[in-house]
Amino acid sequence: MTLKRMLLGVAAPLLLALTACTSLGATGNKGYISGDGSVQVIDAADRDDPVTFSGTSLTGEPISSEDYLGKVLVVNKWWSGCGPCRTEMPMLSEISSELGDEAAVVGINIRDSSADNGLAFMKGVGADFPSVYDVQGKAGLAFAGKAPMASTPTTIVLDDEGRVAAVISGAIPSKQTILDVIDDVAGTSDG
Repeated sequence: MTLKRMLLGVAAPLLLALTACTSLGATGNKGYISGDGSVQVIDAADRDDPVTFSGTSLTGEPISSEDYLGKVLVVNKWWSGCGPCRTEMPMLSEISSELGDEAAVVGINIRDSSADNGLAFMKGVGADFPSVYDVQGKAGLAFAGKAPMASTPTTIVLDDEGRVAAVISGAIPSKQTILDVIDDVAGTSDG
């Protein structure tokens, strides 16, 4: 047996094993990791330091979480190719319109090939709240160690001080669920 055949005999199974362990290997054919819709609310006394993130919106405007201090902020991680994201986006848009000054919704688009693609999707479903275009993950890094963001979508509710107060892993189970979480967070903020 030649050295080349021996190396191929060892390398092929090794490469196969390595590709099975990538993060995309667990996504099946979806291209994302879906959550189970579980809701975790964090007591006000147990909330960590505020999260600060910023970036450029899909329309090219600057966005900063600091602009929303003083009100509850719903942060939704999404991309247009994610089925659960497509399903919940109209609901988030509706909620955003209903909240008025009580709370705000901001998206973090993590994967569309261009800001224009993400914007076209949002316009197509009637969503008009701002979204950070964050395919490089800079805005998402602000949540490292403070909120799990492995699944897509993930919705994080920040209290009026910018602290992580609730996390929904996966699609939001219902409009009433997110409204109840927002009310709960608004009623338990220290500020």
